[in-house]
Amino acid sequence: MFKSVVRISDIMKKHPRSLITGINGFAGSYLAELLIKEGHKVHGTSRKLSNLENISQITKSITLIEADLRDKKMLLAAIEMIRPDYIFHLAAQSFAPASIDNPKETFDINFFGTFNLLDAVKESKLDPIIQIACSSEEYGLVYPNEVPIKETNPLRPLNPYAVSKIGADFLGYQYFKTYGLKVIRTRAFNHEGPRRGEMFVTSSFAKQIATIERGFGKPVLYVGNLTVKRDFTDVRDMVKAYYLSVIKCEPGEVYNICSGRAIKIEEVLNYLLSISKVREIKIKKDPKRMRRSELPILLGDNTKFVKVTGWRPEIDVHQTLSDTLNYWRERVNPT
Repeated sequence: MFKSVVRISDIMKKHPRSLITGINGFAGSYLAELLIKEGHKVHGTSRKLSNLENISQITKSITLIEADLRDKKMLLAAIEMIRPDYIFHLAAQSFAPASIDNPKETFDINFFGTFNLLDAVKESKLDPIIQIACSSEEYGLVYPNEVPIKETNPLRPLNPYAVSKIGADFLGYQYFKTYGLKVIRTRAFNHEGPRRGEMFVTSSFAKQIATIERGFGKPVLYVGNLTVKRDFTDVRDMVKAYYLSVIKCEPGEVYNICSGRAIKIEEVLNYLLSISKVREIKIKKDPKRMRRSELPILLGDNTKFVKVTGWRPEIDVHQTLSDTLNYWRERVNPT
């Protein structure tokens, strides 16, 4: 149980109602588990035919509602039915390379989906606290003298995903200023761990290694740019931060959530290789894994968030990587 949050009536109602968009996703599933432990009545939106594997162990403890972010009527009906005290807006098209191939879908989900959600809350006349999960990708091109990155850093997006998240971020601010919605914006830096989609770098490495360990295919691991640096936080620490944000942060404000330490992707790969059961794995560059506009470094400054909430990441990156590899060891198959 997350001990640093006091569960008494002067902070929050007993058994508050929480709505998570994208509850079946990577972070959404961990957040749902945390909220259940904290006594929340957890509801979540999911699109028709979505993969529910991540929440398969908690389906009896949550209420799933079919709702597409692109349909405001569905969202409004869900909000009016649930009457949430808290909304955690996590649903998104979150893979930056996919946004280059299909920018329209990315904007439909990330920008217009956020608009539909906020507008539905406005029309409902309810007054929940809303956390919007924004992204460090919004900062984009960061110069060497600008790290670690503060919330005041210029936004120089380098892909459609980042632009769509800036739009969602600023919509949250606008709805706070114009309509008084209690919107808190969190700019999360890279968060990793078990259940991470296989297209993301740490999960991609881990799945490839697990596949090689099982003897499927040649012992070759395909990589993209190994020189870039990223600020990694375990997803289980990240969702604790999301929870704290709605309890302790100020509506209208934006907060970086990050570890405050950046490591090279090459270091991530080397650690995973060091705990692999196969000693001889060949590393091969894959042009398809190279981004057209790569961010050389994303290193965040979490001072503002830590000062307000007292949050600190607790899970070491090596534990995150080990857990991710074990996750894929349990799931790889010949196909």
